Amino acid sequence: MDKEEIQDKIRELKRSFRLVMNGPASQSMREKGVDYRLNWGVPFMQLKQMAKDLPHDYDFAIALWKEDIRECKILATLTMPAEAMPEDVADIWMEQTNSQELAEMQAFNLYQNVSYAPKIAYRWMATGKELYEICAYDILGRLFMKGVEPNERGINEFVDQAVTALKSSSAGVRHAAMNAVMRFAELGLIYERIAKTALKREQIDLL
Repeated sequence: MDKEEIQDKIRELKRSFRLVMNGPASQSMREKGVDYRLNWGVPFMQLKQMAKDLPHDYDFAIALWKEDIRECKILATLTMPAEAMPEDVADIWMEQTNSQELAEMQAFNLYQNVSYAPKIAYRWMATGKELYEICAYDILGRLFMKGVEPNERGINEFVDQAVTALKSSSAGVRHAAMNAVMRFAELGLIYERIAKTALKREQIDLL
């Protein structure tokens, strides 16, 4: 796609948001601190449906992300081909992420599928930054669900970081970490024992 085609497509998308906007949802998000220059409150399932008819193209996804509009940023995570997403761009997108919703969308729609997923997850998990940690645990939870088993160093690092995260002041971090731990435990009996032993030491129950 050339630049003109991309901008035409984005203009068309913006018009379509107005037709499906959800004012109460948008207002509710603003009250919860989800702040974009524009937020039409379009439900995720509707955006997912829209993404099916859009180009899955690197330049198009990059242009969508640059729009400070909630719906455009979510669509960027749905239209960026995983194999085309460079690690340094993932770092930039994460740096520009200012809501839990967008951190989760990147993990579930895109980063769980990139070749370097474990690398960024382990790196972001240790940053001490709330949104980075949420995204990291969401990525790992999805990788564990797919049966991706960490090596010994990965196990130790994950368990140590997750135990700390489960005592975080952020409910979002605690929830993402617990979900990842549960998926880790489902990898097999050995993993379940490792998780339960680590949590028992901290007097935390595995749900």
